[in-house]
Amino acid sequence: MYKYEHGGDIYTEKTTADGKPLVDFSANINPLGLPLGVKEAMKAAIKECGNYPDPFCRKLREATAAYLNVRPEYLFFGNGASDLLFRLAVALKPTRGMVYAPTFADYAKALRAVKCNVRNYYLLEENDFLPTKNIVGKMTTRTDIFVICNPNNPTGQITSRAVIERMLQKCRVINCKLLVDECFMDFVAPEKAFSVCDLLEEYPELIILKAFTKTFAMPGVRLGYLMCSDMEMHEKLYQSGQDWSVSVLAQAAGIAALKEQEYLHESMMLVQEERQYLISQLKSLGAKVYGSEANYVFFYLSQPKNLDGLLREQGYIIRSCANYDNLGRGYYRIAVKTRVLNRGLIKAIKEAKKHALFINFN
Repeated sequence: MYKYEHGGDIYTEKTTADGKPLVDFSANINPLGLPLGVKEAMKAAIKECGNYPDPFCRKLREATAAYLNVRPEYLFFGNGASDLLFRLAVALKPTRGMVYAPTFADYAKALRAVKCNVRNYYLLEENDFLPTKNIVGKMTTRTDIFVICNPNNPTGQITSRAVIERMLQKCRVINCKLLVDECFMDFVAPEKAFSVCDLLEEYPELIILKAFTKTFAMPGVRLGYLMCSDMEMHEKLYQSGQDWSVSVLAQAAGIAALKEQEYLHESMMLVQEERQYLISQLKSLGAKVYGSEANYVFFYLSQPKNLDGLLREQGYIIRSCANYDNLGRGYYRIAVKTRVLNRGLIKAIKEAKKHALFINFN
């Protein structure tokens, strides 16, 4: 039977054994929730649902292009970032790919769906899960596509712009595509955040993946997009799936979301403050924290071994990273939320540690 392995599964179990509602720290969504302007835009768009959606997302494309300062024809929209990964795999039909390990599972899943042989580039704990100088050397003429998540999920580590540029230079030599997932870059502190959008014109080998999902707290709407200057690839993308993958409501939501500048500023300030709170609290509890530059914190805590299970009993869902390639038990990822919720989670972790200590002592 198929096993769901992502965060955000609030449907299998909605409450604890004693009926307490669960707080989901396993999905990394903007803690401010869906913006009011987006809600209102979707309500207003309901009257248009009697028509098929625009297959070319024209209004959304123009708005997004202006927002990002990229050429409109470089944009291709889809039913969320994950849906676009599978569509891209069908369009490119790569035979050999490389992905980080650990990283988001759907990169390899999408590639393997088209019989692509996927190899891992291992991010090592002794290097704080950062790529090293040897990454370019791992790219060979047998590599058709290399996928990097920046900042990476679950580690929150950032691959530097210099490394990405060296990879793109190698891609040009070996005829390889480089897919850079920037879905979490909007949560990185301004002094560290960057996009490689400005390299699209120079490198048709570059594909950038973005989504409205995390930034605007709209995972249930499903809206993402790819950026690439390779027009032949765009034609293949259109040929690789249905014409109406972005609904009327999703297109309206995307246009409205791009206007939410105050919301973005407030969420950035909140995430930076609360991220630091969680990091300092986890360190005081003996956890080792890595990266964590986005709206989630990645850490290792050896005891208690079943931390995620003990927290669920108290009403909190966190993401155990034991099923990620190159990780194991003891590695966890938690979303950054509001102070009240974050304080509750830290208190629950303290209780879990006390419980484990009591069991071991007896």
